[in-house]
Amino acid sequence: MALTVKFLDRLKEALVHRDIAAGFALLDKFRQWDSLKASDPLATEFLLDVGQWVSLGYRDYAFFDRLMAGFSKVGRKQLPLESYVRLRFAEGQHAFFSLDMASTVSIFAFILQVEEGILPPQLIMVAHYWKSRAHRVRLEYDAGLFHIQAAKSLAAELNLPTFIATCKIQECRMLFGKGHRKDNFRLLDEAEEVLGTTDDALNLGDIELARGRFVRRLGDYPKALWHFERAITIYCSRFPSRVNVGRALVNAAYVKRLIALDLKRRQNSGPARAADHARFREVCHEALALLEHASEIYARLKHQPGTGSVLVNSGYLHLDIGNIDQAEADAARAYSLGEQKRDDVLLARARILQATIQNERAEEQLGNPQEITTCAFNAQSHAEEAIVLAKRTDNIRILAGAYVVRGFIAASDFFSDWEKAKQFAALAGELLGKDDLDHLSKQLALLKANILRATGIDGTLRAWSEGETGEKSFQQITEEFAELVIPKVWEKQDRKIARVADVLCVSPKKVRRILKNRGLLEQK
Repeated sequence: MALTVKFLDRLKEALVHRDIAAGFALLDKFRQWDSLKASDPLATEFLLDVGQWVSLGYRDYAFFDRLMAGFSKVGRKQLPLESYVRLRFAEGQHAFFSLDMASTVSIFAFILQVEEGILPPQLIMVAHYWKSRAHRVRLEYDAGLFHIQAAKSLAAELNLPTFIATCKIQECRMLFGKGHRKDNFRLLDEAEEVLGTTDDALNLGDIELARGRFVRRLGDYPKALWHFERAITIYCSRFPSRVNVGRALVNAAYVKRLIALDLKRRQNSGPARAADHARFREVCHEALALLEHASEIYARLKHQPGTGSVLVNSGYLHLDIGNIDQAEADAARAYSLGEQKRDDVLLARARILQATIQNERAEEQLGNPQEITTCAFNAQSHAEEAIVLAKRTDNIRILAGAYVVRGFIAASDFFSDWEKAKQFAALAGELLGKDDLDHLSKQLALLKANILRATGIDGTLRAWSEGETGEKSFQQITEEFAELVIPKVWEKQDRKIARVADVLCVSPKKVRRILKNRGLLEQK
């Protein structure tokens, strides 16, 4: 099939309607891949369209890389403005596929500065979309939301419902990253209603992946795992070796780890304890197997951020099952990858893991006194670096995680700095909402419980009565007081949530949340 206006129109029509099979079939029939020339007035337009199809799963990024190589020596001064802009657009897509988000943002910023009226609205719309995606990968959510809203507005003017649907998926992922939850499920449902009639496996899988992450945050791990497994099934129906599959496998592995940790916390005593521990280790090894599969996918695709995520997750799992040396090796490799790509997110996550490992070594007295001292101060240094790195991103969860681990280090036997531990617990609490009921919120609750046991309820109440609030807001003090009182009243009221709500004149929802945060409902 030759490169003609009719061919391009058919390709664009398939793209608009997300008819993936039709688009792939058209591209497979094209026979001029090796003879494309920038001098052909349709070549740069076709190149741009191919980039969009590659993002929807056509062939792979290496294919687009080879295609772009044929345009690397184009004499740009001779190109008409619109052809030049389209070539730059394709280069922006290529930068995105190469994980060079800084160049992606820069290129699309240039395209969006082209004088109004020169470029067609659809090209401007798609430029906003790609720039938004790059900002999202960089965790620059405010900038990403600005551009996705601009893309949605143009798509509405052009009456492109499938494009609006894909924008909604990106939008809710960024809102989630900023800690907003109100509209996330609605946005995903609306996107699925439109895309559900298409064969767009990547975006449909992304919807399930996002749902899994949202549900996991609410603490419903079995349901989250169901969504992740469904995402894997949808992706694999067309693209068994795409980055998306690796991402879903890592998420599934992570939630399996959280299920394992809950099993560990709820271990019975007596004869059943051995069975519980065996099940805990079994789930951990299931998670490691999922990570191994993801690692193979990322290695084939040379996707370093994905490999880094695998290493961080495997590091925690090895730490959980007592293989601390392997955990340390995984954390070091993850940090090294982060340095290579200057990836603040991966660097922060690796440092949090390293801080956790070093604190574990110090707490478990693994070594002579000098080695224990070194581990304790290494833990403190790693945690403080993680806080600095996390602040460079818009990801409040990573920052909250860094605060929590720093709080545990302050509360360790080596430092026993309870005031500092309280400060970091409060900082983490400010970043987590009432709907955060997952592992991080449980870790924060455990930190607070450790602090409370060490400092004593009487001491806390006495300090408050004397006006020593530690610069906490009245709302924070009220919340801490509720965490002190509600569990005690719950015990006295035969562990009946409704009775506690009646006695204290608070909502049952708040009682349930505080009891969950303290891990008390799991003991029923």
